[in-house]
Order: sequence, then C-alpha cells, then structure tokens
Amino acid sequence: MKYDVIVIGGGPSGLMASIAAAEHGAKTMLIEKGSKLGKKLAISGGGRCNVTNRLPEEEVIRHIPGNGRFLYSAFSVFNNYDIIDFFENMGVELKEEDHGRMFPVSNSAKTVVNALIHKLEELKVNIQLNTEVKAVHYDENHHTVILSSGEKIDTASLVIAVGGKAVPHTGSTGDGYVWAKKAGHTITELYPTEVALTSKEEFIRNKSLQGLSLRDVSLSVLNKRNKPIITHQMDMIFTHFGVSGPAVLRCSQFVVKELMKGEQAVPMHLDVLPHQREDQLINEIVELVEASPKKALKNLLKGIVPDRLLTFLLHKNNVNEDQKAANVSKEVLRNIVHHIKHFTFFVNGSLPLEKAFVTGGGVSIKEVVPNTLQSKMMDRLYFCGEILDIHGYTGGYNITSALVTGRLAGMNAAYEASAYSGI
Repeated sequence: MKYDVIVIGGGPSGLMASIAAAEHGAKTMLIEKGSKLGKKLAISGGGRCNVTNRLPEEEVIRHIPGNGRFLYSAFSVFNNYDIIDFFENMGVELKEEDHGRMFPVSNSAKTVVNALIHKLEELKVNIQLNTEVKAVHYDENHHTVILSSGEKIDTASLVIAVGGKAVPHTGSTGDGYVWAKKAGHTITELYPTEVALTSKEEFIRNKSLQGLSLRDVSLSVLNKRNKPIITHQMDMIFTHFGVSGPAVLRCSQFVVKELMKGEQAVPMHLDVLPHQREDQLINEIVELVEASPKKALKNLLKGIVPDRLLTFLLHKNNVNEDQKAANVSKEVLRNIVHHIKHFTFFVNGSLPLEKAFVTGGGVSIKEVVPNTLQSKMMDRLYFCGEILDIHGYTGGYNITSALVTGRLAGMNAAYEASAYSGI
C-alpha cells in the first residue's frame, strides 16, 4: 500500500507532523516502534507536560542556544503562540506558570497526549505501534520504508522524527542518524546537554557537600582566561558525583563544549548570594562581630548561607566551629565572604548522553531548508524534532522546537506529496 506521507517516530514532533500532514489532505501513516505514543511528552515537566513557553519569540529563541536562530523562518509560519492556540482549540486548557512555562490546567501530561491521539484518530491517520523500521530506501519516484517484519511500504514523502539519543527508554536510540546519512546528510558530533556534571574536587570525593541544595544562586562557566562564557541564576545541588539541578543543567552544554575542545577540566564560578554585593556583606559581618565579639563566629553567621556550606567554608579558612568572633581576623572574614561570592570549582565531565535530557548535535541544519524542514540532499524527505542539530534549555523550549518543526515538516511533506502525485 502507498501513502502520501509516512512519519517515523511518535514523539512530540512526529505526532505534530502526522496531524499537520493529515490536516493538509495527505493519506498519512505514523510508525512508532514502542507500545505507546508520546512517551517523552508524558514524562516532561515532571509528568505535567510543559507544552511550550509564552515568552516573546526572541526570548524563546534565546533559550534555544543550540542553533535556535535556525527557527526564525519556521516561527514566521507557526510559533509558540500558535502552539497555545492549537492545544486550546483541541479543548486542552493551558495555564501560565513561572518564566512563561505553559502547562495543561489538568496538571497531567495525559491530557495533552490523549488530545493528540484523539486528533490523529479523528483525521484517520494509520497508527502503527510496536512497529520497528529496519531500513529506508530512497527513490526518485517514491521512498520505501522497510519494517523488521520484512513488509515494505511506499510513500511519496517521508518525515523522520525519531529523536536523538537522550532518554533512550522513551525510544530515542539514534535510529534516524543512519537513515539521514544514507540520504547524504552530515550528522554533527553528538553530545549530552541539559545534563548533570561530574567533578574530582576533594569536597565531592569526600562527600562533604553531598545533597546540599542551594536556592537562587548564580552559576557561571569560565573559559581558559577565567572569563564567564555563560551565567545562570537558578537552584543547584551538590551530588555524590558532582553537581546537578536547574542552574547546572543550563550551564552543562557550555561545559561539555569546552571539554570537547580538549580541556581536561572546566572552572565553574558560584555566587551563593548574587543579590548582595561583596563589600556590603563584609560590612554586615564586621558589624555583627563588633556587636557580639564573644559569640562563636558560626553562630553569628548562621542563616546567611546554609549550615553545611558555612561549616565547609569555616574549615576551609581554618576557623573552628566554636571559635569566638573576636578571635577571627578581618582578613579571614574577607576570605570567607570572598568564598561565598566566588566559590570556584572544577568539573571534568558529565553523565553520559543516555542520562541527559536533550541531545546536542544531529542532522546538520545547513542541509535542511529552514522554512519547510525539507532535506536539501533528498527530495520529499523531512526532518523534525531532536534528530536535528537544535537543542534548548528545559522549560518548554525543546518541546516548542519539536512541535514547530513537526508542524512545518508534516505540512510541507503533504504539499510535496500532493504536487508529486497530483492528488
């Protein structure tokens, strides 16, 4: 049997591509190797599904540091506000939370996934679950999808939406890179992004800060000249292997890129109290000491930073926990404050790609038409979602990229199939 459009991959971009193709009149088949559609959507946003972000277009693209500018053309056709309208028109009420993040009012990813599946069924898309694609053959007249069962299915247009290699339990195991290479595409180097980082620092090895969470800190990645490459102000946590948490995840791709250049270790700079200037903090502490010189310094400083960090910084500066404030020199006080504002440590790696939230690298965007997502190397072949060399921060930005590219890929695959077959 021949189809106008076959979409391989049942993640966010594949679901959107299938809907868009069918809405534009194409006889569409969606092939998913797993037993369920929308697995990655179902676990996104802690199971609540952060479908997109309401920030202005420029801000959204700024939050997609991995080739986000490629999306300008696509956004001119279908953008984050269109995503909101798309879901609300399907009866999925959305609400805005911090930093513009959009969630279903139901607080359940199932609401989003079920609405998409219902739409596919309404549009009579042929959904094939538990169906593994073994190979793809390209031809002037049509493309052929060969299943593991040996069945061959012809299609006028083909959309590859199988994701990258991050979060493999959702089905993203890198299958599509082989099919892209076969069509003549370049796969840029793959690497983990939005990933926890590892460190060999003594305080990590001896677990003295393990489990310590820090709220609203400023974390920077430094280059070889100790200049900030990127800074993010969010929460973070020290772990048994290094550091994690929102600030670390956002900084991680910049660390990984430095390591890919051959650096053995990358410095990170932590400001535990970014809202307070160093000189103000020193003056405040000196006043506390002068007012209560007989009190233990640790008790005087209690509450300024978390207890475990305070204990660590006192030990680092050779101050006993019961040492009276009057017996601590101003130079040592300045050093403690300096460490609160300039805590610098080295990271030497990250957790593997399989443990990352997002894949860096993929099908080179130089070989894909920005406003159609069609391959420049092969007629009627389209790519969308995480298989492309596009990646953003968590917060609805990657799903936005997936839905936008999926919409354009499906729509244009249908146009080309129609023009080609004369339907």
